[in-house]
Amino acid sequence: MPPDAPPDTDIQRYDGWATLRRFSPYLWPDNRPDLRLRIAAALLLVVLAKGLTLATPLAMKTIVDTMAAGGNEGLWVAMSFVIAFVAARFLSTAFDNTRNIVFERVGQEATQHLAEDTFARLHQLSLRFHLGRRTGEVTKTIERGTKSIDSMLYFLLFNIAPTVLELIAVAAIFYTLFGFELVLATAVTVAIYIAATRWITEWRTELRRKMNDLDGMALSRAVDSLLNYETVKYFGAEERERERYGRAAQAYAQAAVRSENSLGVLNIVQAVIMNALMLFALGFTVWQWSRGLLSVGDLVAVQTYLTQLFRPLDMLGMVYRTIRQGLIDMAAMFRLIDTEVEVADTPGAPALVVRRPTVAFEDVVFGYDPDRTILHGLSFEVPAGAHVAIVGPSGAGKSTIARLLFRFYDPWSGRVLIDGQDISAVTQESLRAAIGIVPQDSVLFNDTIGYNIGYGRPHSQGPALHDDIVRGARDAAILPFIEALPHGFDTEVGERGLKLSGVEKQRVAIARTLVKDPPILILDEATSALDSRTEQGILDTLHRVSKDRTSLSIAHRLSTVADADSILVMDHGRLAEQGTHQALLRRGGLYAEMWSRQQAERDRNLEAAE
Repeated sequence: MPPDAPPDTDIQRYDGWATLRRFSPYLWPDNRPDLRLRIAAALLLVVLAKGLTLATPLAMKTIVDTMAAGGNEGLWVAMSFVIAFVAARFLSTAFDNTRNIVFERVGQEATQHLAEDTFARLHQLSLRFHLGRRTGEVTKTIERGTKSIDSMLYFLLFNIAPTVLELIAVAAIFYTLFGFELVLATAVTVAIYIAATRWITEWRTELRRKMNDLDGMALSRAVDSLLNYETVKYFGAEERERERYGRAAQAYAQAAVRSENSLGVLNIVQAVIMNALMLFALGFTVWQWSRGLLSVGDLVAVQTYLTQLFRPLDMLGMVYRTIRQGLIDMAAMFRLIDTEVEVADTPGAPALVVRRPTVAFEDVVFGYDPDRTILHGLSFEVPAGAHVAIVGPSGAGKSTIARLLFRFYDPWSGRVLIDGQDISAVTQESLRAAIGIVPQDSVLFNDTIGYNIGYGRPHSQGPALHDDIVRGARDAAILPFIEALPHGFDTEVGERGLKLSGVEKQRVAIARTLVKDPPILILDEATSALDSRTEQGILDTLHRVSKDRTSLSIAHRLSTVADADSILVMDHGRLAEQGTHQALLRRGGLYAEMWSRQQAERDRNLEAAE
């Protein structure tokens, strides 16, 4: 087995603009003019809503000044501005919500396409990547990255941009109506507010990053424990698992408390800064009123403008943190997308064409780790239509042959050929379409038996028909079992197929491979986990389905491959012996030694049973 790769502990500092540039094609797709039109309409609605919001304080100022002047002649003037004030408030709310309706499809489609691209990329990454990563952490990275997009877009387009627009407009209005003193005070206060918010939010973001790391650790431990449910039960380790998860959950809870407490500090600092401006602005307006320079309505207008300005600024800490955290989460997802593909098709690679399904290894050297070579110049050939077995002690490199044949890894040197074609020079899709495998541990999807059997049909050939599924189940000798079930092919198999027995899972795996109908079949210790009686039934099925195919059996029990056309004996990554069962026994080498040892062990087991 390949060693686990070290976890990715390199916490790279995100580049906000670079991340936004990476995401912009999803938000502004070249081939979707309808989405571009929606974005333009949403931005127009933002401008209209903000214009109406800026007009309402002036309407209220006119109402108050008219009422303060007294007299019935001002009744209809004040009443008309009341109607205008209410209409502006209503239209502003209507425009805001219409904007959300118009933009929602844009955000959702951008999120969907990015999530699809990330998911597809994960399937392109090598087996080494997936063996070295915790599934829970990878799924959490994708979940955080996709969920952050919608909120981040909302705040960038509909909070930050309108707030900047409002600041400029308020500055112009204050300068025109009230003088430069209020403009200067507002500008200085906003600058101090933004600086303080940014500084405290940076501190909070680091707390939140640690909290997210601990959250991912707790989740990965929970997923790992639940996936190994049976192992936990075998060793009576429920309490141990609870304590292990509890330590991770407790560390997360402590980090969450620190993060939430820091929010209170941020809110208090913001309140001090904003109310200081309110005190100065209202005091200045009252002083100017006492001098006869401003009216009562001006006091109302200043208070209303500052209240409206404070409303988005009050959210600035949350907005800044959300955008920054969203950029970090998106950058982490983009790092997944940018992970180097270890095994990639060469540009313009043709599809594999199999006329005579021969398999050959030519002087293949390979290892999972640079310091440990597994295969040392391995060479052998499997003729078309032949049944060849590969045997040898544990760690001899038997399963590595199957991984190289499927091109989960590329050899360090040498070539792997199918029908004389180097598999590194053809597309991986066509290569894997030509090979079927019945693995030692048949992991099934958490779906129906019919879905798992039909999964064997290559996508390019269209969906598996029900007749193909039934035929595959019949040839795999599992159809009577399925027909006896209350729901038949619609029976759910559970997580990883745990609702089925070992032999039932193996037969489903065989049926799935039969539906695929590949010219080359790999049997990777397909019966090693079964008892002798069950094993014989599976062997009979495997012999039947491998007829007229090129088959390669990787076996630990030699009795299961004694009838092979040729047996390759591996030892320390080298081909030690080759021949038929009888010829290898007569040679008296490693194979004969292994055979004698297994026969003696079998005899001891029979004596013990008697």
